[in-house]
Amino acid sequence: MPDLRESATGNRPDPATTTTLTIRYFAGARAAAGRAEEHTPAGRSLDEVLADIADRHGERLRAVLRAASFLVDGVAWHDRQAPLPAGATIDILPPFAGG
Repeated sequence: MPDLRESATGNRPDPATTTTLTIRYFAGARAAAGRAEEHTPAGRSLDEVLADIADRHGERLRAVLRAASFLVDGVAWHDRQAPLPAGATIDILPPFAGG
């Protein structure tokens, strides 16, 4: 089913939200990735996306990803092999001290 979110102009769906995923990095993940956010192609599982970003950003991020939790559109995502919905936002949350 296509994503029917309206574009910023309010006229029709924004193709960028239907063909990509937004990745948001928090705390140590942000430091390891060297950015707060990026976009990646949709149509993959969480494990595939994580392998891709670890390959691009290096061992420091790979180590953070091993201990992190993941939210997809604000909900904990446990099935790392399931296809992610196009246009979704993935939040990468490393363990926080004092929790």
